[in-house]
Order: sequence, then C-alpha cells, then structure tokens
Amino acid sequence: MADASNTTPTNIKFRKQSQQLDISYPNGEAFSLSSEFLRVHSPSAEVRGHGAGQETLQTGKLNVHITELVPVGNYALQLVFSDGHDSGIFSWTYLRELCDQQDALWKEYLQKLDDNKESRDPDEQVVKFFN
Repeated sequence: MADASNTTPTNIKFRKQSQQLDISYPNGEAFSLSSEFLRVHSPSAEVRGHGAGQETLQTGKLNVHITELVPVGNYALQLVFSDGHDSGIFSWTYLRELCDQQDALWKEYLQKLDDNKESRDPDEQVVKFFN
C-alpha cells in the first residue's frame, strides 16, 4: 500500500473556467487534471466494469464539466459531472495514480478511441478508410 503522506493531498482546488482540478502534495509536487480526463477515468463500475475486460470506453466526453466536488470522509472525493455521472469515488490513492500516470493513461485512452473509430467530441463521427 502507498504511503499516505505521498497520496494525501495538501490542497485541492477546482478551476471552473478551465475545468481543471489542481492537486498539491506535501513533497511540493502539483498536478492538474482536466474534467474530461477525470470523467473517462472514473473509478466507477459504469466505467471500469466489475473485472478485467469489462471496461466501457467513454466517448464524447470532450465538453463534460465537473459540477460538484463532494468530500467523502478524509480519504476521497466524489465528483459530479455535467453528463449526470456521479458514481465514482476518487480515493486519494487513486487520484495520486492518475496524477503519476496521466500522460500514459491519456495516450492509451486516445489510442483506444482511434482503434474503436470513436471520438472525444460528442458531435463528431469518425470514419476510417482502409487501403
């Protein structure tokens, strides 16, 4: 299990205009996670499923916004999104994982969208032509 001093934020600030969740840690590290990134990586069963291979690719979330942050005890945040999604509880440990792996997770997500001919934009349909 990760050391709580490395996973428990010292400060969390949500910037509504840019839709960025800023998270600071005791060691001075700071991260910024977008609403879209958090929505597509929600820890909910709706997104992650109930086991390996049961994940649901989240598409069309480009314009999703966080509408509310709800503290859950001293260990997590529940995020409420503009598309009605509110079942993910983001523990401090999971938020730290998202911060540490943000670049790789985003790249993987974009590749999955491409592989499945899907888009981040809810008003866009992707068509691929094969030679």
